[in-house]
Amino acid sequence: MSYFDAASAAPLHPVARQALLASLDEGWADPARLYREGRRARLLLDAAREAAAEAVGCRPDELVFTSSGTRAVHSGIAGALAGRRRVGRHLIVSAVEHSSVLHSAEVFEADGGTVTEVPVARSGAVAVESYESALRADTALACLQSANHEVGTEQPVAAVAEACRRAGVPLLVDAAQSLGWAPVAGDWSLLTASAHKWGGPSGVGLLAVRKGVRFAPQGPVDERESGRAAGFENIPAVVAAAASLRAVRAEAALEAARLRELTERIRARVARTVPDVEVVGDPERRLPGIVTFSCLYVDGETLLHELDRAGFSVSSGSSCTSSTLTPSHVLKAMGVLSEGNVRVSLPPGTPAEEVDRFLDVLPGAVAAVREQLGAVAPETAVRDDVLVVDALGRRCPVPVIELAKVIGDVPVGGLVRVLSDDGAARLDIPAWCQMRGQEYVGEEPADQGSAYVVRRLS
Repeated sequence: MSYFDAASAAPLHPVARQALLASLDEGWADPARLYREGRRARLLLDAAREAAAEAVGCRPDELVFTSSGTRAVHSGIAGALAGRRRVGRHLIVSAVEHSSVLHSAEVFEADGGTVTEVPVARSGAVAVESYESALRADTALACLQSANHEVGTEQPVAAVAEACRRAGVPLLVDAAQSLGWAPVAGDWSLLTASAHKWGGPSGVGLLAVRKGVRFAPQGPVDERESGRAAGFENIPAVVAAAASLRAVRAEAALEAARLRELTERIRARVARTVPDVEVVGDPERRLPGIVTFSCLYVDGETLLHELDRAGFSVSSGSSCTSSTLTPSHVLKAMGVLSEGNVRVSLPPGTPAEEVDRFLDVLPGAVAAVREQLGAVAPETAVRDDVLVVDALGRRCPVPVIELAKVIGDVPVGGLVRVLSDDGAARLDIPAWCQMRGQEYVGEEPADQGSAYVVRRLS
C-alpha cells in the first residue's frame, strides 16, 4: 500500500520512534519536582524546547508545547485577542485557513467580535494588498497560514507580516504544513504547528509567542508551560517531536528537491493523461510534496475508494466525500472545481516507482468511476427558449454530468437552466463553465433548490 496522505499525518519518523522509546524510561517523572527523576525529566523537556525553538526561530522561553496543533491555534488566537482587547475586537483571517482558525473566528464573532475574511486568488494565495486594506484601528489580530493544507500554495507571510508590523497588529502564522521544511520567514508575532505533520507523534503542538506581544492566556490558570498550556507535559512525545523536527530539517533541502520533481511529474502527467481535469494551486509557490487536482464527472468518494483498492491512500477536498455534501471551503474560496478532487501529499522517502505506478493506475480509475456514474437521462423541457434540466435530488457531480450532456442541444448563444438542490453545484457549475469555455450567467431562485443558468458559447 502506498501512503500518499502526508498532509493529514506523516508516518512516524525513525528518529521520533527512537527518541520516544528512549525517553519513556527517562522522562516519566514530574519535571517540576526537585528530586533526581524530576530533574532528569526537566533536562529532557528543556532540551526539547531548545531544539524546537531553534527550528522555529524563536527563543526557548517564547515556545510552549500543547496537546495538539489545534489546541495551539485555539489558545494562541484566544490569548492574543484577549491581550489586545483594549485595542479593539476585530480579527482578520484568510478564506483558506485551517478549520481550527475559522472555528476560533466563529466563536469570537459569536461573542461580539468582528471578523474580516480576506479572499484568495484562483491559485489559493492572498494578495498582500488585501490584508493591508483589511487592517483597521481596532484590529486586534491577523491570522495567515504559511502554506495551504489542501492545495499546497504558499502564502506571502513575510510581506503580510511587514504590513501588520507597520500597523502595529500582531500576526499569527499557522505553520503546521510548512515547519518541517523550513522556518517561517518574516516578522511574525505568534506561530503554531503540529508534530504529526512532520513525522513526530500525534498529540504534540507548538505555540510560540514573541516577547512584546500582549497575550492573556484564557481558561483556568495553570503553572505549567508558562501558564499557556494546562496539564502535565507528555515528555516522551515532546522529546520525540523535537528530535524528529531537527531530523527532517537536516534532510529537508535534498528531500524537497526530490519531492518537487515527483509532484511536477504528477502535475504534468495528470493533465496529459486524464481528460477533463483541473490541476489546482499555485504552480510555483507551493510546498514540495502536495499536488491537487479535480476531475470532471467524477464522484470524489468513489474515486478515492477505487484508488484505495488499487493500493493508494490519498485524500480529497471534494464536495462528495462526506455526509455534509458541502464543498471544501478552500476549493470554494479559490473558485475551482470541487468534484472528483484528489490531494496527493507525498511523505519524505516516497519511491519514484510508486509515483509512476500511481500515474499508470489513475487514468483507468477515473475512467471506471465515470462509467459507473453515467447518469440516467435527465428530465428536460424547453421553457421560453431555455432548455431546463431537472437534476433535483441528485448529488454532484450528476448535475454537471447532465449539463455536459445537453449543452450541445441548444444553439450557440442559447441558455441551459440546471435545477439542483445540491449546494456543491453552486461551485461546480461555474467551474465547469470556465473549464469548457461556456458562460456562467448566474444563479436564480427556484421553487426547489436553485437554477443555474449557462449560455453556450461554443
